[in-house]
Amino acid sequence: MSRSKSSSRWLREHFGDVYVKKAQTQGLRSRAVFKLEELIERKRLVRPGMRVVDLGAAPGGWSQLVRQRMGGNGVVLALDILPMQSIAGVEILQGDFREESVLRELEMRLQGQKLDLVLSDMAPNMSGVALADQMRAMNLAELALDFSRCWLKPGGTLLTKLFQGVGFDDYLRNVRTEFECVTMRKPKASRARSREVYALATGLRSTGT
Repeated sequence: MSRSKSSSRWLREHFGDVYVKKAQTQGLRSRAVFKLEELIERKRLVRPGMRVVDLGAAPGGWSQLVRQRMGGNGVVLALDILPMQSIAGVEILQGDFREESVLRELEMRLQGQKLDLVLSDMAPNMSGVALADQMRAMNLAELALDFSRCWLKPGGTLLTKLFQGVGFDDYLRNVRTEFECVTMRKPKASRARSREVYALATGLRSTGT
């Protein structure tokens, strides 16, 4: 079966992509590493001794980078519905974050200790139906925010992928009530035609409980 025009275009873009080539040359797991690298450099988000959860982590590039920046200190837990090859110093959990049993397993591994940073690069499998895809993407972002409310330390940080569209503005309003500072970023490594952006929310407000 011949490839569709869109899939052929994606393949041409992918293998001609400077960040794909750079990742391959450096032995990194994906081009997405360079998105996170730019995002964390500006705010120096990653420091030794932190406790970090990486949601939607496969193939593991973000967790790999965070672990490198933290050295031998701190904790990194990576979760994805897809399997991942092991990463030294990273605890990996395979499962669907939308399922209660998977969330409970992740929380059990946290052993009651709060987090400094939640990363979410989660995105749904796209069906091609724009509204349905957008709603699924926003649902994942809401889940990441709910998790952060429960597990981030006061003053902690959430970095989450969003897609501009229905529900985007309402979501940002909610995030701004929870965090001291919320900024939007589109890293250079994001493809220009992609609707993805990243919300960087720092300084989780204390609930006083």
